[in-house]
Amino acid sequence: MKRLTSILSTPLLKPVIISLWSAFLLLPFKGIRAASLLFITLIVAIPSFKILNRYLSPLLKNIFTSLEHIRRYLPSDSRLLFLILLPIVAIPFLAHGYIIDVTIISGIYIILALGLNVVVGFTGLLNLGFVAYYAIGAYSFALLNTKLGMGFWSAMPCSVLITVLGGFLFAIPAVRLKGDYLALVTLGFGEIVHITLNNWDSFTKGPNGISGITPPSLFNIGLTTLSSFYYLVLFFVVIAIIVMRRVHASKIGRAWIAIREDEIATAAMGINNTMYKLYSVAFGAFWAGLAGCLFAAKMRFISPESFTFMESVLILCMVIVGGLGSIAGVIIGAMILVFLPEVLREVQLYRMLALGAGLVVLMIFRPQGLLGGKSASIGS
Repeated sequence: MKRLTSILSTPLLKPVIISLWSAFLLLPFKGIRAASLLFITLIVAIPSFKILNRYLSPLLKNIFTSLEHIRRYLPSDSRLLFLILLPIVAIPFLAHGYIIDVTIISGIYIILALGLNVVVGFTGLLNLGFVAYYAIGAYSFALLNTKLGMGFWSAMPCSVLITVLGGFLFAIPAVRLKGDYLALVTLGFGEIVHITLNNWDSFTKGPNGISGITPPSLFNIGLTTLSSFYYLVLFFVVIAIIVMRRVHASKIGRAWIAIREDEIATAAMGINNTMYKLYSVAFGAFWAGLAGCLFAAKMRFISPESFTFMESVLILCMVIVGGLGSIAGVIIGAMILVFLPEVLREVQLYRMLALGAGLVVLMIFRPQGLLGGKSASIGS
């Protein structure tokens, strides 16, 4: 028995056993050709990953260390933001409609991910129902627009205020919980909102959704084209980034980070943990409500199917991929998870598999996210 265990634990035999077992499981579903292809792929990929893990990890560590040193010599934030904005502003002149449309969606998700980053990344509160605030903002805007005839600029502040109020009221009992219990409560809140929107036919029109939402206008000029709406979303993305950086560096932002690191020590320093958690949830809900308004105004139609649990998972993945607490990382994570499925659209059946495999590889080689780590705690 000991001899068999020693044979199975040999480094060369492990990839063979894993590959054979995986191919055997695939054989009844896809046939011998697909199983053989999977066996060959795994027998090559597993040792390759081990070699990459051995030699690539120090290299990646050196690269990220070098980037941190380079950041010290970059110009100030405002000038750097201006340099980055130049090519982004030119996208409508260089790209066709499909690229602009995907970029608009990525901008809305950036605002959403930044809002969730406040709750999860800054404060350390695991929220699995963040899509509920997104839905409240979108439906509030749609109902104010279609039933009361309010325009975009008058309905948006009211919708955001309703979302913040809803987030604050929900957070009063929820923030007293921690860890898995908080995650379950937020998950339940997201499902309650989704089911309510789906079943309240007389108010939300149920599964049929709300249509006829009017597009936003500026100085009596309707923002009906993709290019004009692109600049509207870009404006709010820039505002979100600037505000987020200022708040992160403020007294409230430092209190959030302190709560994330050690609640007991924070309370001993005289900080009201419960109140600052309420601030965090309300502030995150503010950006989710804003993103919901932009989504409803762009699509001009919303239904409960746009606000499922998987949307919460996707937004949370954006924060994790970019790096918890990192503003720049969350932006990159949101763009990756919006653009990558579009790039893989030709392989429709396997694109989610490729996305999942990419997340697994990232968690192995860079578990703190692309730009996470110590830099996220001091403002990035």
